[in-house]
Amino acid sequence: EVQLVESGGGLVQAGGSLRLSCAASGDTFDDYDKGWFRQAPGKEREGVAFISSADYNAYYADPVKGRFTISSDNAKNTMYLQLNSLKPEETAVYYCAADGGTIGNTWNLFKPKYYAYWGQGTQVTVSS
Repeated sequence: EVQLVESGGGLVQAGGSLRLSCAASGDTFDDYDKGWFRQAPGKEREGVAFISSADYNAYYADPVKGRFTISSDNAKNTMYLQLNSLKPEETAVYYCAADGGTIGNTWNLFKPKYYAYWGQGTQVTVSS
């Protein structure tokens, strides 16, 4: 079992950048499927970016490709999400998530139901 704690959220102007961190404890993070979701008020939680334990590749939702970068530092047992060129509509609570099983199909990486472990969330607010 792994515990996740996010940090790095805040208020930024449109076009600005933030880096979110997700520190894991309780288990080694390396072989987990892991990534980031976000949830805006009144909207469903949506998948943003993920690292697959099957191939260690990164996968991104179309709206964030080219602007967001997911990475993982195994020595620190920490995952990151670099957010660049932020837009006001990306204001949301950002959650990191992980699962020790093999989610397999990359489409399923983007679905919240496949993740057993969640952080508490960090607020990202993008002003126009």
